[in-house]
Amino acid sequence: MKIEEITGYLDSVFHPEWQEDYDNSGFLIGDGEEECRGALVALDLTEAVLDEALAQGMNLIVTHHPVIFHGVKRITDKKNGLLYRLLRSGTAVYAAHTNLDNLAWGVSGALAEKLGLNGCRTLKPSHPTEPHIGAGMVGELAEPEATEAFLLRVKRLLGLPTVRYAGGGAEVRRVALCGGSGSEFIAEAIGAGADIYLTADLKYHDFQEATAEMALADIGHYESEQFAKEIIFHVISEKFSTFACRISDAQQSIVSYI
Repeated sequence: MKIEEITGYLDSVFHPEWQEDYDNSGFLIGDGEEECRGALVALDLTEAVLDEALAQGMNLIVTHHPVIFHGVKRITDKKNGLLYRLLRSGTAVYAAHTNLDNLAWGVSGALAEKLGLNGCRTLKPSHPTEPHIGAGMVGELAEPEATEAFLLRVKRLLGLPTVRYAGGGAEVRRVALCGGSGSEFIAEAIGAGADIYLTADLKYHDFQEATAEMALADIGHYESEQFAKEIIFHVISEKFSTFACRISDAQQSIVSYI
């Protein structure tokens, strides 16, 4: 099977045309005519992930975050060494980033499902004719939960060492969330009548936007997007059932806690 057969199918499922203007999703590196010997799925493409792919004899890596995001002027063994290794090894790379974020069943949708939210809708639609395309999700818990108990459940579910939060009332029923960096959608979460907004990369002053009615909680960037790996894996393995595809064992958050 050629690499372009797989990347072409991924395009048809993940719709790179729905990525944000600043993004760089899609088929990023490689020769589409090459025969694919297996795909490794990860959130980020790191040296450890590439080492794992090479050790497994796989020549396609599919990630959530694009390995090429900003402008690249040099690719040598000393400058952008990871890109140099990818090119030298003939390893192809595909990324599904904000386009996967913007799908209703994408990153935020998967997180909402894990939390057991019902009646979900897109928090910030980005296409007037496609109300299910856009950032974040808002939905309802089956029964109200005490705010602290809910946060402890989120902590266990996502394997968080800690949760930073501010504001909020005694109970949570309506939950807004956005996997990854979502501070720009705090106003939308308030406008949706959410009791809590879960996202990542909140700054100190972002927490000042919490209210007595709505709590703000930072649940970590990697941690809030970790289910993207499962989504990508299932998309590939369900279509190509005899194809070698696995989720990286080397992948973990680049942030450590002590």
